[in-house]
Amino acid sequence: MKLFSCLMALILLILQAVPGLSLPKDTLRCVGYHGFCFRSKSCPKPFAAFGTCSWRQKTCCIDTTSNFHTCQDEGGHCVPPKIKCLQGQVGLCPHREWKCCAEV
Repeated sequence: MKLFSCLMALILLILQAVPGLSLPKDTLRCVGYHGFCFRSKSCPKPFAAFGTCSWRQKTCCIDTTSNFHTCQDEGGHCVPPKIKCLQGQVGLCPHREWKCCAEV
């Protein structure tokens, strides 16, 4: 029994030590954009919805008062990487590979 409890403690330590090992992909993306996971479907002020967390069970919310504004908030459009922007725009897109364009 003592060996089992030591083994479980070691497993928990490894899961805590390795960042992102036990987190879902949508949660990692949210945290990568400096977002927070909320249980409610709508985000409290001054946050804006930016996708999902915890296998689509929670809402990813980003702070609109920080430097991490969404593309649409800045007047841009999120486009896939295949499309070329005539003019780039600063802002976050829901898909990491996509880019924010002022004009397409």
